[in-house]
Amino acid sequence: MDIYIKPMEKAQVIGRKLVYLKDVGEVYIGGQTKGEIESIVVFQIPEDKDETYLISVLDIIRAINHQYPDATVTNVGEMDILVEYHQKEKKENKGVELLKVFFVCVVLFAGASTTIMCFHTDTQVPLIFQNYYYMFFGENVDMPAILSIPYSVGLAVGVLVFFNHFSKFKVTDDPTPIEVEMTTYEKETNASVVDKLNKKNAKEGKEK
Repeated sequence: MDIYIKPMEKAQVIGRKLVYLKDVGEVYIGGQTKGEIESIVVFQIPEDKDETYLISVLDIIRAINHQYPDATVTNVGEMDILVEYHQKEKKENKGVELLKVFFVCVVLFAGASTTIMCFHTDTQVPLIFQNYYYMFFGENVDMPAILSIPYSVGLAVGVLVFFNHFSKFKVTDDPTPIEVEMTTYEKETNASVVDKLNKKNAKEGKEK
């Protein structure tokens, strides 16, 4: 019997200590039912506390071969799976969430505006506008509105187009730069946690 498994990078278990195969990945068996195989226990939470555990794909293969010795298991997914265990489902506090969003917005607005102003000061943008205005109109004006207003509007539009997201409106269906960075951050975080847990398990194995 050929069994194909596709473990996911990260899984979450709430309330129960038994982690089943269906919790950590997908299973495919050509032309056969997979219900019993999906219910195979691949890991058991050892402690009653919120913690992140590491399961190797070898642990999953061993668990499957223990019940199906003649099965050939092929992995087409992740090699290491992070399992987050929570005793209870965390309830989101909308007030706290709104406060966090407000705080982040204030920090981003202040940081972005300061960066733009510093850039304009370093590159002497007001002086450039004055020179442009003098070249075309022959007058010296400190901050010509005919140039500064279109520039400000263009700057705002450019930021919106670059980030490809404004409220529920999106220019294209492509992921925004922030979404790409968040995905990269999540992958790097998971990789760091896997590496940390691998070192921890190796150290505990040597001590035993």
